[in-house]
Amino acid sequence: MRILHVCPYFKPSWEGGGPPRFVYELALQQVAMGHDVTVYTTDGFKRRVRAPKNTMVDVDGIKTYYFRNLSMYLTANFNIPLPYYLPVVALKQIGSFDIIHIHEHRTFLAAVTSLLATRHNIPYVVQPHGSAPRMVKGWQKRLFDTLIGNRIIYNAKRIIASSRIESQYYKRVYPDLDDEMIVRVPNPVNIPEIPPRGSFRRKWGLEENRIILYLGRIHERKGLNLLIRAFNQIRDDKLKLVIAGPDDHYLKRLKKLISDLGLEESIILTGPLYGFDKFEALVDADVFILPSNEYESFGMAAAEAIACGTPVVVTSNCGISEWIDSKSGLIVQADEKKLKNAIMKILDNGSFHPRTPRVFEIERIARKFDEIYNEATS
Repeated sequence: MRILHVCPYFKPSWEGGGPPRFVYELALQQVAMGHDVTVYTTDGFKRRVRAPKNTMVDVDGIKTYYFRNLSMYLTANFNIPLPYYLPVVALKQIGSFDIIHIHEHRTFLAAVTSLLATRHNIPYVVQPHGSAPRMVKGWQKRLFDTLIGNRIIYNAKRIIASSRIESQYYKRVYPDLDDEMIVRVPNPVNIPEIPPRGSFRRKWGLEENRIILYLGRIHERKGLNLLIRAFNQIRDDKLKLVIAGPDDHYLKRLKKLISDLGLEESIILTGPLYGFDKFEALVDADVFILPSNEYESFGMAAAEAIACGTPVVVTSNCGISEWIDSKSGLIVQADEKKLKNAIMKILDNGSFHPRTPRVFEIERIARKFDEIYNEATS
């Protein structure tokens, strides 16, 4: 099958969050299964990718087009990728694909490829990756949907959700969407090599400490204020809170809260961690926390923590909560007292023994997408 993935950012633009990693892992597995896979993307999010632009590049067997963004200022500051050369290539190639998989649909890439797909009668599926709700950038999203977003969604053969929570939001934003069009597929967890324990602790001088870890974007809706206040209630000089991730317009306020509570010596801000560095942190943590106080479509880092053998605490706002079993961690409401109690329960209880659920295996997920694509093309 000739598959086209359309996504704003791709390897190595990991700062773009979960979607670039998802698309890469899925495309890589599809190539291994014998599919002919192409990716249309842009040349970077926070910085330009060092690769040939506007032409095909082989990325681990994946035919990849890094279309040059018109403005990196718009991309880096407002997440508005404008790959001006995309239509030139898409006009020539769209008709040759069997299926198109659009990731994050409110983009110039999605608009161009969906219109061309409809013109050439090529079926496509859409996977918003948590971006469908309008709590953030509400008027911009409504405007885009009025102009073309509604057409992109309603003309799709299938809409992919990573959790029940995410699928419920689809119907709120797009009320005419048929329930049968929505398919739930969890995000894959594929860690090529689990690091040995101790490396992260040695790097940060934490050999004698117990570690609470948050890993993700530093954003207001991630509930980091709740986590810090919950941590402040735990009186343990050996306990350290590590917050790792890129700033998403919230770091300044976070540092002020830490300072106001006098926690500068107990909280470590590492900045972004990617690849092996990220997994070293996940392996060495005693408990991983995802304290989101608003909608979180999935929660990839929590799934990766479980795969690394680290128990997790996630709030009920997180889509991954439906995939977590009692051996892997606890699910609580977004409340500082409940977070504190859950953290203490895991730290003081040795009965948590996480292991990766089979539903997260990339092979199973790729086979599920084969079924979805076959249904869409039949």
